[in-house]
Amino acid sequence: MHKNFLTLLCGAMTLIVPLELQAANDLPPSAKIELGESEEVCSDFTSPKWRDAQVIDGVEIQESRLCNPDNPAEIAAFVKGTNNISMSTLMDTQLAADSIIKTNDVDGDGDPDHIIIKLEIVELNGHSPDSTELTTQFDIAPGVQPTFWVFAPKTRDMSTLSLYEPQANALLRVPSPTIRVEEGDTVWLVVENTHHMPHSLHLHGVDHPYMDHSGSGNDGVGQTSAMDIMPGESKTYVIKPRQAGSFYYHCHVQPHTHIPMGLQGIFVVEENRPNNWLQTFNVGNGQVRHPSVAVQEKYAREYDLHYQSADKELHELARSANDPRLLAQKLNMEYDVTDATDDYFMLNGRSFPYTLRESLIEMQPNQKVKLRILNGHTEALGVHIHGHRPMITHYDGIDNGPGSYIMRDVHTMVPAQRIDLELDGTDDGLHSFGEGVWMMHDHVEKSFTTNGIGEGGDISLVVYKDFLDEKGIPKMQGWTLAPYFTKEFWQGKYPLWQDYDKWRSLGLPDARGYKAPLPSPPQMMLEGPSDSFSSTTTDSEKSFIGDLFSGLILGILAYMAIVRREDIFALYHKLVKKPA
Repeated sequence: MHKNFLTLLCGAMTLIVPLELQAANDLPPSAKIELGESEEVCSDFTSPKWRDAQVIDGVEIQESRLCNPDNPAEIAAFVKGTNNISMSTLMDTQLAADSIIKTNDVDGDGDPDHIIIKLEIVELNGHSPDSTELTTQFDIAPGVQPTFWVFAPKTRDMSTLSLYEPQANALLRVPSPTIRVEEGDTVWLVVENTHHMPHSLHLHGVDHPYMDHSGSGNDGVGQTSAMDIMPGESKTYVIKPRQAGSFYYHCHVQPHTHIPMGLQGIFVVEENRPNNWLQTFNVGNGQVRHPSVAVQEKYAREYDLHYQSADKELHELARSANDPRLLAQKLNMEYDVTDATDDYFMLNGRSFPYTLRESLIEMQPNQKVKLRILNGHTEALGVHIHGHRPMITHYDGIDNGPGSYIMRDVHTMVPAQRIDLELDGTDDGLHSFGEGVWMMHDHVEKSFTTNGIGEGGDISLVVYKDFLDEKGIPKMQGWTLAPYFTKEFWQGKYPLWQDYDKWRSLGLPDARGYKAPLPSPPQMMLEGPSDSFSSTTTDSEKSFIGDLFSGLILGILAYMAIVRREDIFALYHKLVKKPA
């Protein structure tokens, strides 16, 4: 029985081995895909002096080690108001002279209590009737340019860097800026509709009256409050908020399309303190370089984090025509949001790797940092910060007391929800695991892709100061970032793992001009040169029949060797013992 089993096993192996050898020899070589032109991770986008702590027109501006920090002159204007800064400072910005007006210290506590804020509505990556190129361009990643509509501070001069550089100037960008006011201030929000669609402004969660003093609607909802703001018109919303917290503002016209198009932002009401000059705008979000007095009482730094997503179909429809009537038809009648699938995921208007330039969280040991987070996605998100367990102190702008504070490593947020997090650098294995470069992202896995390609999306980092280089880029321990800074990678043309090893074993197979190897000599002998056989069988049939015959012959030889093994061993010993 054992003899028969061994015989069958050897025969089967001799049938299989030629087939396996043939399959292994049929693999094509690995292709070598050339890397496209890679941007510098951080070139000299801005003056290095912008990163330094400084004082402009009496405004103290914190250090920012980011690659692409905010313009300090604009921060001074946001704090003092464009009416209270020097002309030289104003000229170092692109703000209109009436962009932010701050007056009237009504309560005598050293800061203004009447604030006028002017907003425009701007289109990014749109089309002009006289050009086929995208106008006022804004990249969320290399070569990735969805169309957006955004609220922006009122500006002067050009919307682009120059006549020859189509990139949007720094004040016109995604997301719409965070707006800060103080509780008890009288605030006029003037929205000038410079766009080709009707719009409005709804103060989500912010204390505001239903009607203003003139009897006009003040809630920003066309059906219940006031008519929408038509192109070329303006509307003033009046508030005097009585409660501090992290809130939200957005357009309430066709909100299923206008909010995902970018007309949304964080709205912060700060606690009242003496001499509390606030940074009214935080353009691009990220670090607040002039935090409020109340924030500085508890935290070393403060960051605004706005998560957004975008459906590629919607954002391409928005630039598919130059006639507003056709756009209204496409967006309001043909686009079906219930079939929408988000393709782009952003943190503060950028996707990885551009998040490394603007949206890093700088940490230092034993310091606390405040994070205000808005879920501007169309779906729920799960904020996860590696190496830390931050604590929620506020839900939707409300502090329910220390008994409601929750420490965890994944914080779930539904759309439009806000949370305030306390990020603590105490290295105790609970608050922090120690210094390093720690990833931060939405843990819904598709959120760290860009148009389906990873890793991208809203990935950013929490970086301890000793791990930042002189340009504000983390000192990575892993592989090169160069592929992420090419357009080809985000076009799906470059295999990220191609150069992991010298054999490029995880690259792409190169089938161009590839021919399978010729059959081995034993197979050729077995198949023979018969013309009739060749004319009636395919190459695959020849290969199979040849393998079958060679397997049978080898199996017979193996069988004979086993049956006559005693004679073979006797002959072997006789030859070995035979004298030389």
